[in-house]
Amino acid sequence: MMNKKYLNKLTKLPEQIKQFTGLISLTILVILSFAILNIFFGQGDELVEKMKIEEERIAQERKLDKLISSLPSGILVTFDGTNHYRLSDELYEAVCNATKLIPQRAIMGANFLNFRAHEIYTINGNLIDETFVKWDKEKSKCMTGYVVSGNNVGVDETITVSGEVLSFLSTGIDTRVYFIKNF
Repeated sequence: MMNKKYLNKLTKLPEQIKQFTGLISLTILVILSFAILNIFFGQGDELVEKMKIEEERIAQERKLDKLISSLPSGILVTFDGTNHYRLSDELYEAVCNATKLIPQRAIMGANFLNFRAHEIYTINGNLIDETFVKWDKEKSKCMTGYVVSGNNVGVDETITVSGEVLSFLSTGIDTRVYFIKNF
């Protein structure tokens, strides 16, 4: 009897109040659903941390792109004695961190100083497995290199050739390793 009495009162409410009550109920249901999903699939803190790291990487990339576009086109060196553009120590580190490309010319020059690497490079069809350019904080020098292997032609040997970057080539769009001093 009590249930019918309350049910009659609810059915006699104005339509606007019924709609507003329905809206409030639906909003609470959606919020509760997302709260439950967040408990099981949350990882919000990890996602925020990853987004911050990515934003920092993008900001650093933009800063380096701006730096590269401000450099003169041509050969960039770290030493006196040439008529090429000389990099300061700070600029040398920044250009090193911005450089991603090692052209075949630099690779071939470094190959000639490591006969076995040159031999594998020739046998495997001039295939390079990996290249790297990185700043060595201990030595305060830019180090570069590449890895060649004969795995694709049946030679079970991998050689890493590395050395110091003595000069870069600036194209106005990017920078490339120009000359590698092997060790």
